[in-house]
Amino acid sequence: MNRKVATAAVAFAAASIFPAFADTNALDGRSFEGVFLERGKTSGDADTLSFKNGRFHSSACDRYGYSDAAYRTSSAGDMTRFEAVTESAKYGRLLWNGTVHGGKLDATVTMVREGHANIENWVVAGETR
Repeated sequence: MNRKVATAAVAFAAASIFPAFADTNALDGRSFEGVFLERGKTSGDADTLSFKNGRFHSSACDRYGYSDAAYRTSSAGDMTRFEAVTESAKYGRLLWNGTVHGGKLDATVTMVREGHANIENWVVAGETR
C-alpha cells in the first residue's frame, strides 16, 4: 500500500472513531513531560507540553521562537485527540496532532516551512502530577 493511501486510510479510521473537533478546553490544567524527536532519530529535546486557558504550549519549541496556540479536542471513550498550530517567524509552522490516553500523550508534529521539505517529528510524554 503506498503512503498516500495508507495516510488516507488512517485519517478515515480516526474520523469514524472520533467526533469532529470542537473548540473545547478538555485538556486544560494538564501538563506532560517527555521528549520531542525528529522522525528517525533516537534522541531529542526534553519537552513539557501544557494546556491552559484554551492554549497549548511546548517548552522545547521556545528557543525556536514558537508561540503557544489555541487547541481543539475531540473525545471518544477515555481518549482525547487534540490539534494545534504553533508558529515561529523564523522556522514556520508546527502542525500538532496528538492523543491523550490516561496519563500518556503521543503526538505527530509536522514542521512546515516555505521552500523546505516538511519534517515529521514525534512527541511522547507522561502526565505530571
